[in-house]
Amino acid sequence: MADPSSYRPKPGQIPDSPGVYKFRDEHGRVIYVGKAKSLRQRLANYFQDLAGLHPRTRTMVTTAASVEWTVVSTEVEALQLEYSWIKEFDPRFNVKYRDDKSYPYLAVTLNEEFPRVQVMRGAKKKGVRYFGPYGHAWAIRETVDLMLRVFPVRTCSAGVFKRSAQIGRPCLLGYIGKCSAPCVGRISPEEHHELAEEFCDFMAGRTGAYIRRLERGMQEAAEEMEYERAARLRDDIGALKRAMEKSAVVLADATDADLIAVAEDELEAAVQIFHVRGGRVRGQRGWVTDKVEAVTTSGLVEHALQQLYGEERGDAVPKEVLVPALPEPVEPVAQWLSERRGSQVSLRIPQRGDKKDLMATVGRNAQQALGLHKTKRASDLTTRSRALEEIAGALGLDTVPLRIECFDISHLQGDDVVASMVVFEDGLARKSEYRRFQIKSFQGQDDVRSMHEVIGRRFKRYLQEKQKSGEWTEEPADDARVDDNGATAATVTTDPDDLEPDPMAGRPTDEDGRPKRFAYPPQLVVVDGGAPQVAAARRALDELGIDDVAVCGLAKRLEEVWLPEEDDPVVLPRSSEGLYLLQRVRDEAHRFAIAYQRSKRTKRLKSSPLDAVAGLGDTRRQALLKHFGSLKKLRAATVDEICEVPGVGRKTAETVAAALAGAAPSAPAVNTATGEIIEDDGAPPAALSAERGQER
Repeated sequence: MADPSSYRPKPGQIPDSPGVYKFRDEHGRVIYVGKAKSLRQRLANYFQDLAGLHPRTRTMVTTAASVEWTVVSTEVEALQLEYSWIKEFDPRFNVKYRDDKSYPYLAVTLNEEFPRVQVMRGAKKKGVRYFGPYGHAWAIRETVDLMLRVFPVRTCSAGVFKRSAQIGRPCLLGYIGKCSAPCVGRISPEEHHELAEEFCDFMAGRTGAYIRRLERGMQEAAEEMEYERAARLRDDIGALKRAMEKSAVVLADATDADLIAVAEDELEAAVQIFHVRGGRVRGQRGWVTDKVEAVTTSGLVEHALQQLYGEERGDAVPKEVLVPALPEPVEPVAQWLSERRGSQVSLRIPQRGDKKDLMATVGRNAQQALGLHKTKRASDLTTRSRALEEIAGALGLDTVPLRIECFDISHLQGDDVVASMVVFEDGLARKSEYRRFQIKSFQGQDDVRSMHEVIGRRFKRYLQEKQKSGEWTEEPADDARVDDNGATAATVTTDPDDLEPDPMAGRPTDEDGRPKRFAYPPQLVVVDGGAPQVAAARRALDELGIDDVAVCGLAKRLEEVWLPEEDDPVVLPRSSEGLYLLQRVRDEAHRFAIAYQRSKRTKRLKSSPLDAVAGLGDTRRQALLKHFGSLKKLRAATVDEICEVPGVGRKTAETVAAALAGAAPSAPAVNTATGEIIEDDGAPPAALSAERGQER
């Protein structure tokens, strides 16, 4: 525990101006980020008598070893920089909301030639219109099914669309009138894009004018005695009204607003957001956070606004944001929101009328979400604690394994051999710590040797990080911590593949406070396999002189737990929570390894001699293949014929011809499901799926 007076800056050193400050621990990791209108006044509050500080603030300042700051010109800039640093450094003492689910959105891909309506999750993409979020994906599909009768926009995948275009027949939706069938030319790209725009306008709340137009058309058809067309329009109107009924009117003045409510206790807080567009609730989401810092309701609201709108621009930020308490001060936050929207945003507390009543409803949802979260967490915490205790007892560990790392090897008949490392902390997956490895020390299929290599590489990095932080300064023994090339483990050069994180959740490594890779050792290493794999893992640790990490293996056949140098496995009861946790860890490592191995195999099968041509980008590469139809025909073309492709000059054509002439033509691909020899380079999806039955 550090004494804050040991790193307290002199009062004259701290500027009396707006800025953002960072507290770092003894290893240089950023543990807290904050902003202030006056850095001098704010930082002085942290260095008062410890007895006068809030317990969480006291823990933070005694954990920290240094403080630094950056001066900015305005409070709005301070707000932006604070958000950027919290996202970049992931400080442990800052409030960080976590979604209680992955919310689905209704998305329209207006950036495509033929826009597609689909369900999307995750990060938003440029050029895509989003509506929601929705509580369930089935709610989106029900709404879309009703609206496709009136707005027959494409909903099929790229593969189905391409296949229909090739055979000249639309899919089933095209035959029943729920798709305009642009794949077979029933509608032009321009007309289809206009149809998608009308779909978006209706979803955005501009419903009245469109329904009135349909009603006029229905009346005109009836007057002209075109009763079939009138009946069809009547059914269209009914479908649209049923779709509208799924989002009830809550604000009569067709307001666009987001309502944010907070429910909190001493330890946790829940935030609920209702997205109201055109007076209707178009989406709802919720967040939960641990109160790891002394924060008021105003502070929770400010953090929620940062997370909600930090990545948004334009209409995604509504005209009104209604909150239970205003941030202090409110002007910088309101100005920041207005800048992100591009026009004035009203940030206020509703005082009366429908908006106040709706805010009370949002508040009740927040209270229910907090209560449900606490119930689930208490139950889950009890189960996880029991599982960890059972594992510790079965394996003879001195303490429960709070950090478990599991390794798995994956390959397809000895090709594309890769490995995965997944991490569970306190019984929960920590995906930001997942890592992927390529096996490079040998070729072929040898799971035991692969496991030895991967464990060795992972813990060499641990020793390296330990030396950097000053925690380990001993010289390695003559017979330990030396690799095959004679380099000590603490200074060995690491393969770049060791640094490849889970693409969904990883963070970069640096020495300026970001979370470090491989810096924290596990209490337990689990390998997917039996006694040979366990022995290889233990041998790798022994070679590095690491004796404080336990090792076990979980064999799939009988779900037996193997320990090093033990002739018989440990058999946990089938109803054991400890066995269930080990199975979850093992299965997650297997899933992550298989996903990486498949991606590498797909990339290899899709590789082409054109990939190695310098200066030939994706656009011109696709133009060449589209012009000639296949790589085989392109290889047979002359330089003059290649020059006929738009955008390809003579110099590039000569380079392409030389590259293809030097590359030996690949053997014909075979569809292993049918035995068909495929003339074009590359294997079809059917071949890939047939191979998957033989992968490990």
